[in-house]
Amino acid sequence: MKYIKAQDILPEEMIKLLQQYVDGEYLYIPRKEGEKKTWGEMSGARSLLKERNLEIYKKYRSGRTAEELAMEYFLSEQSIRRILSQVKWDV
Repeated sequence: MKYIKAQDILPEEMIKLLQQYVDGEYLYIPRKEGEKKTWGEMSGARSLLKERNLEIYKKYRSGRTAEELAMEYFLSEQSIRRILSQVKWDV
């Protein structure tokens, strides 16, 4: 999220009104309903993790152990098992 200067986009009257409530403080204005982005949607992190998890699942199905995968991906065995369980239901 980047910050935008209020004086660059808002009318002076609105800035004065807002200053009555939050003078000099940061103000978060949420997105409109239906406009919200899910986690990782903008950066692509969500799709990268989905690809990685599918790769882990395929390697497991081809004979790799959860312990081997945990060491390869620097995750705990518990995380690997959680990923395997989730991907199993998504496939």
